[in-house]
Amino acid sequence: MKVREEQFREIVGEHQERVWNICRHYARTTDDARDLQQDVFVNVWRSLETFRGESQLSTWIYRIAVNTCLSYILKEKRRSVFNLSLDSHNISSLMQEEGMQEKIETERKLNLLHDAINRLTVIDKLLISLAIEKVSSKEMAEIIGITEPNVRTKLHRIREELRHMLKGGYNE
Repeated sequence: MKVREEQFREIVGEHQERVWNICRHYARTTDDARDLQQDVFVNVWRSLETFRGESQLSTWIYRIAVNTCLSYILKEKRRSVFNLSLDSHNISSLMQEEGMQEKIETERKLNLLHDAINRLTVIDKLLISLAIEKVSSKEMAEIIGITEPNVRTKLHRIREELRHMLKGGYNE
C-alpha cells in the first residue's frame, strides 16, 4: 500500500498543474475547478492499479482528466455555457502595478481570446486547451482518440476560426 501511495504522491506532484489547467478551462469558478481537479485525482487513485502502461502515464492521466471534465459538463448541463475564468489575482495585481494601461490592454486581449475559445465546440476547446499546455499532437491523438494528422488539421482549423472571431480586435 505504501508503494502505491508514494507512486500516487509523485503522480500528483508531477501532473497537478497540468490537470489544474485543464479543469479550470471547464469549470465556471475556481472552486468548481478545484473540485474537478480533486475528482480527477480520485479517479486516478481508483484506477492506478489498472494502468497497463500501453500509453504514457501523462496521456492516461489526461484521458482521465478529459473524461472527468466532460462528465462534469454533461452532469451540470452547461455544455454551451461553461467558461474559461480569469483568476481574481490577475485582475487585482493588474491594478496595483506600474504600466497599468498596458496591463489593462493585455487583460482585454486575453478576455477576448477566452471569450472566443468559449464559443468553440467541446472537442475544439479541448484540443486548443491541450495545445496551450504544449501537449504533442501524438499525445492529443491518443487522448481524444483521433489520428495525429486529424489533430494537426483540426488545430489549424481552430486557430483559423479563432483568428476569424478575433478579426475585429485582437489578431495575434
